[in-house]
This record gives sequence, structure tokens and C-alpha cells, in this order.
Amino acid sequence: MTIDRANVSAIAEDLYVWLPPKRGWGLANCGLLAGPRTALWIDTPYDPSLAAEFLAESRKRLPGDVTVDRIVVTHANGDHLWGAGVLPDAEVIATREALEHIHWEPTPRQTHGLVTGSDPDSPLGGYLRRHFGRFDWSQTEPVHPDTVFQGELELRVGEYPVQITGLPSAHTGGDLIVHLPHQRAVFAGDVIFGSTAEQPGDHPSHWAGPLENIVAACERILDTGAEVIVPGHGPVLDRAGVREHIAYLGYVRERAHALHRAGLPALDAARRIIAEQRYPELGLPERLVLTVAAEYRHLDGTGVPGVLEAMSQVALVARELDEDAERRAPRPRTA
Repeated sequence: MTIDRANVSAIAEDLYVWLPPKRGWGLANCGLLAGPRTALWIDTPYDPSLAAEFLAESRKRLPGDVTVDRIVVTHANGDHLWGAGVLPDAEVIATREALEHIHWEPTPRQTHGLVTGSDPDSPLGGYLRRHFGRFDWSQTEPVHPDTVFQGELELRVGEYPVQITGLPSAHTGGDLIVHLPHQRAVFAGDVIFGSTAEQPGDHPSHWAGPLENIVAACERILDTGAEVIVPGHGPVLDRAGVREHIAYLGYVRERAHALHRAGLPALDAARRIIAEQRYPELGLPERLVLTVAAEYRHLDGTGVPGVLEAMSQVALVARELDEDAERRAPRPRTA
């Protein structure tokens, strides 16, 4: 499966965003901040092919012999990190807490083996091939940050300040946001999944939580005064779009807590929230399984499952939704 060429747009002075043209797993937004002698990436595409495309587009927008020499990674999910290999000399910067998530996820080559080697007739194998078969990590080595920090870090790209803030556990255990005050922009990573009426996005897939922290991170982004907010996935948002996302998170949190009080297991609670179809325009509703399970873990004080166990539940619910849609589809009339 191929991916249509991404759109690279200027969103502020010397600031560009790389936006995949489709929604779906692994299609993350990335940023380029260009200076007269240095340049910065904010996140990377998922695999070497996409990362090479972003690098080629970046070079078109850089003056002279300027190269991208630093990469700030908003969190350690592979779709924001694994493309860093196309810039082997660049300094990779992440939170110290992100290291734990790197070790929790399978390596790129392990993931490639899971996608290509799983039974395509099983729920998990079929789901992995359907959503991740477009990527190729067969030759991708693991990426490890060169610089890790806790709290806050400030860089400069030419005259532009870059304010980086580590967050409490949110989408993962090691998220950060990147505030560019001169450009009045914030790169939010997967604290925010973008969606608009013109360009609907996907349901978030939160691995850590709690949702209270994710809402607080969104509020923190608004407190910067930024007018342009680049989510980890989906269209670029304005401040109103962030508030709409906060409302979505509040709805999911309220329903998860109510269903927890009612004694429903996490998987059944996710099924119930999906069935309510409060946000029918969003894709990948099965990802609510991950978000609800994470919220339940904070309510129950239970441990984090393995990534394959979590994804197996996602794949199971996705198959249930496909089967239900097939049952509901109108059947052609016979003569």
C-alpha cells in the first residue's frame, strides 16, 4: 500500500508543517523550523521512506548549506520517532520519561515482523496488516535520544526561541509540547488529535493518561496564547478547535467514570461509549479501547499490559464493528 504525498505548508515565519493527506494509524504531523545557520525538526515520520520525503521537502525550504541538526520528539511512539534515522548526525531530544516508553514498544524490526508474520485471519494479524502494512521498518534500527531532560528546556534556532515543556503522564508517560512564541504556535504531539468539520480526524489512542492530565495539557497549550496549534495527527487547529477537543476528552472521561462506577469492565465500557456514537465523524472508534483502559487503570490502580495484549483488544473490537456494519448493510434485491 502506498501513501499519497504529504502536504508541506508554511504556517508562520520560517515554520512549516508536514501533514499526511490521510487519517489513520501512524500518519503523524511533523514540523520544520528554519534558521539562517541551523534547523529543527519537531517529530519525524514513521518509516524511512516517509522520513526521506520530509527531508527532501525540508531541504527545499532551507537556505544554502543549512541542515537539520536537531530533532525534538514530542513522545516516544514510533510514528513520531523512528524516522530520525534519515538524519544520523542530528541531535535527538526527548524527555527522560520517554525512555521507558521506548523500551515498552517493540523495536522497528520486531514490529515489521509482527505486521508481516502474523496470521492475517486472526483479529490482531488482520488489523496489523490493514493499518500498518503500508510501512516498512525491515531495515530500521532503534532510535535512542541523544539528549534527555525533565521539566523545561529552551533552545534557539537562529533568532527564534523554542520553549519545550515536559508533561505529567498524558498520551504516554513522556510527552512534551513545543511552544514557538515568535510564531505564536505550539506543537502538541498526541496530547491533541485534530479534527474539523472540513477535515474529520480519528479518535485518540491514549496509552497512559489519566484523561485529567491530558485536559490539563490542552489547557496549558491555550495558556501560551498560541493561535496555531499543530496536533500530533489531523488538521492544524485554532484555539476554538482545542476547546472542542477538550470537550471530547471531558465526554470520554465522564462516561468512563460513570461506567466504572456501574461495574462494567473496561472493554465493555469502551464498547458502550463507541455504541453511543457521540462523535460519528471520527475514524478508528476501536481506539477508545486503549483510552478507556488507561483511564480504568488509574481508577483501579492496576498495571500496564503489554502492547500486543492492548492491541489485541483493539483488533477484536474493530472486527466486531466490521461485522456489525456488514449485518446492517442493505442487501441487494434478488429478481
